[in-house]
Amino acid sequence: MSWDPWMSYALDWANLLLRWAHVITAIAWVGASFYFVWLDNSLTPPEDAALRDKGVGGELWAVHGGGFYHPQKYLGAPPRLPAHLHWFYWESYATWLTGFGLFTVLYLFQAGTFLVDKTVHDWSPLAAAGTALGFLAGFWLAYDLICRSLGRRRWLGVSGDAWVGAAVFAVVVAGAWLACQLFAGRAAFLLVGAMIATAMSANVFFWIIPGQRQVVAALRAGQPVDPVHGQRGKQRSVHNTYFVLPVLVAMLSNHHAWLTGAPHNWLVLVLMMLGAALVRQFFVARHKTAVAGRPAPWRWLLAGLLPPLAVLLWLAPTPTTAPPSVAQAGETPAKTAAQLEARAQAIVAQRCVLCHNARLAHKGVRLDAPEAVRTHAQAIYQQAVVLQAMPLNNATQITADERAALGRWFQAGVVAP
Repeated sequence: MSWDPWMSYALDWANLLLRWAHVITAIAWVGASFYFVWLDNSLTPPEDAALRDKGVGGELWAVHGGGFYHPQKYLGAPPRLPAHLHWFYWESYATWLTGFGLFTVLYLFQAGTFLVDKTVHDWSPLAAAGTALGFLAGFWLAYDLICRSLGRRRWLGVSGDAWVGAAVFAVVVAGAWLACQLFAGRAAFLLVGAMIATAMSANVFFWIIPGQRQVVAALRAGQPVDPVHGQRGKQRSVHNTYFVLPVLVAMLSNHHAWLTGAPHNWLVLVLMMLGAALVRQFFVARHKTAVAGRPAPWRWLLAGLLPPLAVLLWLAPTPTTAPPSVAQAGETPAKTAAQLEARAQAIVAQRCVLCHNARLAHKGVRLDAPEAVRTHAQAIYQQAVVLQAMPLNNATQITADERAALGRWFQAGVVAP
């Protein structure tokens, strides 16, 4: 009895459950993060003198779900610190843990399939897996060093935050370029998103929560509060809100092989993430203009849409002449159809049966018989020709001419058994 099908089945279940948990916890984390950014930018000075006397610097009245809410923000600490404080951190930790678990099950455990594309870089699965982990740790170390060394300095009339933003962007670009030189396209995109997401969660773990704990401990002990903790926490929280949409772009891209497999795919990824960050800037700025009664900052939204538009135009298929008739001069339609069928069957046997056979039957699909190939013709055309997502990471080296041949075979009208 072979255990391969059972192992594949178990990995599929692990993939499903971890992905499900990852999405749920990410929604909770991102939702809380976006809410507090919106809340912080939507507060107005309190109208009640009693609130001002208590040290409240901003308030907001809201209605949701049939109830009225009145959140308030203190300029410093409240006169009396309550015994119970709600801390927002498990959402972050759970998101990273489930994401890393999913990355381990899908990419590290199956590095030879998902990380390695020998046409990109021919190396061992173990080396690829180790290097992928190095990307996660390396980006955090570089990012953290940039924040600590540049964040509080002003050079050439430019604020430290601007220098940090420029330096972090440069590191992301370098990481995207290097990942796309080493890993399969899908893996490279996801890895860049994962390294940024790791920095986001590390911000919470190493800086935001420890700083908040020190502030609370000082207040409870009646000691003065060092303002650096609030400054650092604010800096990292702001970075996290701008990281979110670029991370989501990178994570969702693995469903679109025409992005991950594009020429100069590293530049495609950079442009898509840049557009996402600029769109986030529009929403952050929009919160402030809404409170001030000013027009929405549409320039930021326009700036955010331009990079994806550039990618759309760049990757658009070039116009081609109409394809030749199925039947060439001197050939009958039946003869030509038979030639297309024979060619398609040969391509599938060489490029697809390795993973879709009686022993493996990846995703429950077998393509080791002519009838099965015709039955799955729609899926073959969609995955191998339109999306070019299969073979995964082009592990069997299917060529552009072979994809085109499969397209002509399908478009000629495949007769299912």
